[in-house]
Amino acid sequence: MASTADIKNGVVLSIDGQLWNVIEFQHVKPGKGGAFVRTKLKNVLSGKVVDRTYNAGAKIDIENVDRRDFTYLYNDGDNFVFMDVEDYDQINVAAATVGDAKNYLLENQQVQIALNNGNPLYIELPASVVLEITYTEPGLQGDRSSAGTKSATVETGYEIQVPLFVEQGTKVKVDTRTGDYLGRVN
Repeated sequence: MASTADIKNGVVLSIDGQLWNVIEFQHVKPGKGGAFVRTKLKNVLSGKVVDRTYNAGAKIDIENVDRRDFTYLYNDGDNFVFMDVEDYDQINVAAATVGDAKNYLLENQQVQIALNNGNPLYIELPASVVLEITYTEPGLQGDRSSAGTKSATVETGYEIQVPLFVEQGTKVKVDTRTGDYLGRVN
């Protein structure tokens, strides 16, 4: 058993049989009364975010989460197949676990997978990825009704908003957290 002094960003706690990732924490020592720890926790499976407060020194369960590098190989129906870069073992990850990361996954792309007792919990992508535009309408120079952006489909099948001057076949950098266009890549 650990105590609240062991809470850090990225630590995974087991609360009522569910795993929660610590996003933020703050040790508070008010002038009157006992110290406490204010945390913001994100459910590993559902993504739900909650605020929780613990008295200083309270006992908590910290889960062992192993973050390892994997290479994305291919999509096999409802599963995504990844290969461990160290021992070349392959694992299947359910589409529900991959979540929105599937919009940015390309074959042979490096990702980090968080594992708990051998079970994949979630996938961490790089902050941005380079994707090629496979389809977009030609942009009209005088068209400013849509704030100078248009829809474009990237090679993974995901649709993003790009500036009017971006053409089909262009490689663009996309933010994996928000899906925003970041710029062209030569």
